[in-house]
Amino acid sequence: MTHLFSDTEKLAWLRLIRSENVGPITFYRLLEQFGTASNALDALPELARKGGRKKKIAVCSKSDAEREMTELAEIGAEVIVRDEDRYPPLLSHIEDAPPVLCVRGHTHLLKKKAVAIVGARNATLNGCKFAGQIARDLGEGGLLVVSGLARGVDGAAHAAALETGTVGVQGGGVDVIYPRENASLYKEMTLRGCVIAEPKLGTKPQARHFPRRNRIISGMCRAIVVVEASPRSGSLITARMALEQGREVFAVPGSPLDPRAAGTNGLIREGAHLLENAQNIFYELESLKNTPLNERKYQYFQDVKTTLPGEGELTEARKVIVESLSISPVCVDEIIRQCQISASVVQTVLLELELAGHVERHPGNMVSSII
Repeated sequence: MTHLFSDTEKLAWLRLIRSENVGPITFYRLLEQFGTASNALDALPELARKGGRKKKIAVCSKSDAEREMTELAEIGAEVIVRDEDRYPPLLSHIEDAPPVLCVRGHTHLLKKKAVAIVGARNATLNGCKFAGQIARDLGEGGLLVVSGLARGVDGAAHAAALETGTVGVQGGGVDVIYPRENASLYKEMTLRGCVIAEPKLGTKPQARHFPRRNRIISGMCRAIVVVEASPRSGSLITARMALEQGREVFAVPGSPLDPRAAGTNGLIREGAHLLENAQNIFYELESLKNTPLNERKYQYFQDVKTTLPGEGELTEARKVIVESLSISPVCVDEIIRQCQISASVVQTVLLELELAGHVERHPGNMVSSII
């Protein structure tokens, strides 16, 4: 089910996700609790105050959000929000799907069935050649190729799939070319493919952005392919996220003498599909055609706001919940069980604490305190 967004509603979504301490999971909790993004925006200051915040929380202004929309339009880009028809269908299923994506290029590609190809930045010539061949064969077979627009394997996969359809997921803003050596590829991607990003326009990519980018790459796809990866490669993070999201993982074996094969050989040892050619992928996807992903589609369009717990109930619960948290993530269900407090009260208190900057959300309905 998709939702037809008005410009006002889309602007409110952009404002909410750009507000301080509001990440994807908290964004959806706010919509569950307050019904609309506009209602949630109005509630942010008081929620943060009740969570113990002394300084006023920075709520994204209407003018700032409008400016971002205008600047996106000036470079031929736009905002797509979750549950719009054009939003990548598989991505919309994951718990921490980006509420808002900045998109530049051919948005119709986002609806195609997709496979991700990722791997080493310092890939061998043979690794890049193989990545390109797999991308070309997948594209000719009707699949979209998704990758991260990095040097090495990513760039080889994108370049080989330009004719058939490819999407690059940026770690920084949709307008920021990174690495600079991929400037010509980036331009081709915006003209013939599509580039998407979660951060706001102009954001320079930092190390913390790449795991967030990686969960989008795997979340968009039914399967991911890893071509060359050292034991500490970010591609292995993408593979782990893919498994958590219920995706299929394929890995290309390599020589045990090459450190760039250690990660892929390890994936195969742990149960990933050994990849020799694109037919391996087509065969596996065909066998899974009628197997639903083990996911829940989240819907957040409510005509009536959820009834909020009373202040007396919340005051009593705050101290108990704060004392139960530590820097080690714990499941929210465990907090409810151990503290013997209702789910609605626990969720409200956690919202307050996160907006105050005292709690961090993690996928899998986990939370931890921030020291």
